[in-house]
Amino acid sequence: MAHRAVPAVLIALLLVFHAQLWFGRGSVGEVAQMQRKLEAQKAANLLALQANERLASEVRDLKEGLEMVEEKARTELGMVKPNEIFVNLGPQK
Repeated sequence: MAHRAVPAVLIALLLVFHAQLWFGRGSVGEVAQMQRKLEAQKAANLLALQANERLASEVRDLKEGLEMVEEKARTELGMVKPNEIFVNLGPQK
């Protein structure tokens, strides 16, 4: 009887460990899902980093010179200098 109990216990433990590996916390599927989420977050972080660098460059330009301020005023506000003619060559609607 004792000879049959040891393999039965070992097989039961093996089944428990396999169930944990495939279905429990930290399972193979859950790890794969977390890796996909991690890759998506890294891509989002890269886009945010690029946007931050672009904004930092724009702020630096605004602090250092008036060329950027003039460009912003012309493009966003449509401002023109005195005795200047503004011609818009945008696409026709």
